[in-house]
Amino acid sequence: MIITSEAIVISSLKYGDSHLIVHLYTEASGLRSYLIRGVLKSKKGRMRASLFQPLTILDIVASHKDKGNLERLREAKIGMPYKTIHTDFIKNSIVFFIAEIIKNSVKEEESNPSLFNYIKTSLTWLDVHHEVANFHVTFTVKLTQYLGFYPDTSTKKTEYFNLMTGNFQDTYESGHTRRGEAIEAFKLFLGTNFDDCNRIKLTRAMRNEILEVMLLYFELHLHGFKKPKSLQVLNEIFK
Repeated sequence: MIITSEAIVISSLKYGDSHLIVHLYTEASGLRSYLIRGVLKSKKGRMRASLFQPLTILDIVASHKDKGNLERLREAKIGMPYKTIHTDFIKNSIVFFIAEIIKNSVKEEESNPSLFNYIKTSLTWLDVHHEVANFHVTFTVKLTQYLGFYPDTSTKKTEYFNLMTGNFQDTYESGHTRRGEAIEAFKLFLGTNFDDCNRIKLTRAMRNEILEVMLLYFELHLHGFKKPKSLQVLNEIFK
């Protein structure tokens, strides 16, 4: 089956001397993996390795056999050129973190237009704004809406957050119950959009603590989720 779709690059891996295995999140077919032969040595081919930087938005034409194997990518071109994401060190570090989050949490090989549009819209916002210190926290919190475990905010005024159930409560219940400054700051991100998130003033330590809580939350709700390796770099960037 031939599909034409927008796609977001999640990751790429060198295979052999000249090939790439590329993981794309496609609007038409969800997460797909492609073997692109000879792209690392090709000088005249229609596809270049530079197309497959993390979270690049592409327009693709692909052949899918839907047998769980590597698919064939026939054409790929930039769908939305970035102005700053791949040249700004801070934004590029955020991109690597977000790409790992997506890779470790999104597994479905089926269309999910709302999730695809959320990721695309988020990247568009990141590309054109300068104040981005809280972007990755906001992105991670909002992503849980599309993955099915967004916290229940009906009792948000209570003291404790239960990471296992996703509920706020007024009593300590288990080792996965948290309270304190980080939880109070975390509450501020619930229902907050990207335009407003930088009004939330955080120290680097507090931002890092919120991220640690969120990543544990992901681990508890997503089988096989792994903490991003890029987290340490990201934690050192923002003061």
